[in-house]
Amino acid sequence: MIVTNAAARAVFRAGKMGKADLASSEHLFAGLNSFEPGQEHQLHTHPGQDKIYFVLEGQGDVTVGSDSSRIEAGDLVLARSGEEHALRNPGPERLIVMVVMAPPPRK
Repeated sequence: MIVTNAAARAVFRAGKMGKADLASSEHLFAGLNSFEPGQEHQLHTHPGQDKIYFVLEGQGDVTVGSDSSRIEAGDLVLARSGEEHALRNPGPERLIVMVVMAPPPRK
């Protein structure tokens, strides 16, 4: 499978973060989380799953465990299984983040 121009598949929603699936297999999932200014993905965990955020466009604030940082296009963040994490777009531009999870979420 080949996905070209992944950021062009971003879905934005007025009320909350948008999500779009890019690719998945038995062992791995890749998708997009898309944020309008002011939107966030609140602090949460994924027991039994590792998660990578890779910023495609924009800037955001990320928290992983007790660490918080500003991230921007080209930055990569790892949240290990069970580690609390959150992502917020303080604005003023949109934020598009590729999410990779292993194993993939159960539907």
